[in-house]
Amino acid sequence: MKNLITKISLILKDPILKKRILFTVLIMILFRVLAAVPIPGIDTVALERLISGNQFLGLLNLFSGGGLSSFSLIMLGVGPYITGSIIMQLLTMMSPKLKAMYQEEGEAGRAKFSQYSRLLAIPLGIVQAFSFLLLLQSQGVIVHLTTFDLIVNVMVVTAGSILLMWVGELITEFGIGNGVSLIIFAGIVAGLPSALSRLALKFTDASQLPIYALGFVVAVIIIVCVVVVTEAERPIPITYAKRVRGNKVYGGVSTYLPLRVNQAGVIPIIFALSILLFPQMILNFVARVSSAGVAAVISKITSILAPDGVLYAVLYFILVFLFTYFYTAVTFDPNSIATNLQKNGAFIPGVRPGESTSAYIAKILTRLTLVGALFLGFIAVLPLIMTAVTGIRELAIGGTALLIVVSVVLDLMKKIDAQVSMREY
Repeated sequence: MKNLITKISLILKDPILKKRILFTVLIMILFRVLAAVPIPGIDTVALERLISGNQFLGLLNLFSGGGLSSFSLIMLGVGPYITGSIIMQLLTMMSPKLKAMYQEEGEAGRAKFSQYSRLLAIPLGIVQAFSFLLLLQSQGVIVHLTTFDLIVNVMVVTAGSILLMWVGELITEFGIGNGVSLIIFAGIVAGLPSALSRLALKFTDASQLPIYALGFVVAVIIIVCVVVVTEAERPIPITYAKRVRGNKVYGGVSTYLPLRVNQAGVIPIIFALSILLFPQMILNFVARVSSAGVAAVISKITSILAPDGVLYAVLYFILVFLFTYFYTAVTFDPNSIATNLQKNGAFIPGVRPGESTSAYIAKILTRLTLVGALFLGFIAVLPLIMTAVTGIRELAIGGTALLIVVSVVLDLMKKIDAQVSMREY
């Protein structure tokens, strides 16, 4: 506690750190103002009903920072940029040039890689804006748009997404923490008061008290577990060989290579939700324009894959598990790690450099990924389990939102701690 008070006093005394925090807070306020400015002609009741009944739209509303629920100017949020970044990372598997740019060219290569992701976000934003406007128009959420109105709205919504992407990068450069992550975090936190009020309104009888107490205890346990797994890593010892240059001796030091248990973050859950829910959204759209027979078949398929069903939960868990391995394989290459260690005169004690080192790292990574994949799969289906056990949807903790909140808070604490430590020195 004394250490915490000391660090807070150091933050308040440091003018540079205060400016960074103030800049971040002001940008967050601007973001919430933009998220509250709706596009005209929206049936808010129908929109809220549509989003609450569709997990895919709920996920997109999460990444828009709550902008989709109010159909605001920034309804797409940073979704196009995140999608562009994921696509670029997947393309590194097919393009050796992109892979070398991302993994071997240092800061300059990663800056160029990020620029490509930003450029890709523009056409993705146009496609997403056009698709959403047509979908919401078919659902009766917005009035019928003329061609001119549709083009204008697509341009406005896409520009709002690009503006938010730029604002996020301003936070990263001039504020504290990762700007894009903080925008998503702010949207999640902004929805907490309404969720808590709905939870309070559902408390109508004292007999519900044990259920609420159980939900609170489980929530605390799950948050602690998420923090532990998010921070957990397996250190691999690394030793640098001694080298003599002139009259000086270099190397001879020992360090370690940290391998995280949850190497993939929240990306596998996003992939799995997209695979499960996007086809359902398309089927619902097709059912409205097809014959009665086709609509009946589609209705049967969607009822089997209903989000509250056992089959959906099983498929969800399996997909998250598989995508965790897939995304870890995309973003972490044991061969390049082994090659870089060998080039720098480093080795793992007891393991030969080169292929043996690569196989050793891959073996440990596979075991760690098994634990991370099982944990991510459990966290993904936990809201479904909690809803089935308690019967109260608002007590369903877990999923993407929890992982994002925990990751962002931990990252922010580390960034502030690093800034304070740098000022102390």
